[in-house]
Amino acid sequence: MGIPQGVHHVAYRCKNAKQTVEWYKKYLDMDFILAIAEDEVPSTKEPDPYMHIFLDVGGGNILAFFELPTKAEMLSPADANTPAWTQHLALKCDSIETMMKAKARMEADGIEVIGPTNHTLFQSIYFRDPSGHRLELAVNTTTPEMDKELDRVKWEMLNEWDRTKKAPQHARWMHDGSGRVGKH
Repeated sequence: MGIPQGVHHVAYRCKNAKQTVEWYKKYLDMDFILAIAEDEVPSTKEPDPYMHIFLDVGGGNILAFFELPTKAEMLSPADANTPAWTQHLALKCDSIETMMKAKARMEADGIEVIGPTNHTLFQSIYFRDPSGHRLELAVNTTTPEMDKELDRVKWEMLNEWDRTKKAPQHARWMHDGSGRVGKH
């Protein structure tokens, strides 16, 4: 094991702290566990008031947000050179049924939801929070055989990608519809 023993929290900017707390509770049943407000940034000593909120994701994981009222309006959670689908937070869900209930609740309130998408190893849905952050609810569907094969080829795949910048075909079975793990 490396130096980190886990993720303490992940923090993003939000447009409105109260709206964010209410949204995550309503759609993902996440509890609001802590609020910190300061007029000065502790690490840099910049005079900059903020509200820092913390939500319980479960399993000892914390998702946090900053509302920054003195900064220019938040335009996008991603930079202009990164596709909008790239940066996202994937949250583990216990079952397809739970995931689909969350999807139905969001869609009933007009929130666009993509999926479910079958990634072979997991199925998931994608949506955005009120600040535009892309989120994913994912349900694991992998098998020990799949995990073993992916572990076996991971370095070959990474090395080939590093040389060619083209998608290696070592795990093509994940997307070819055959359902057969390994080379065939």
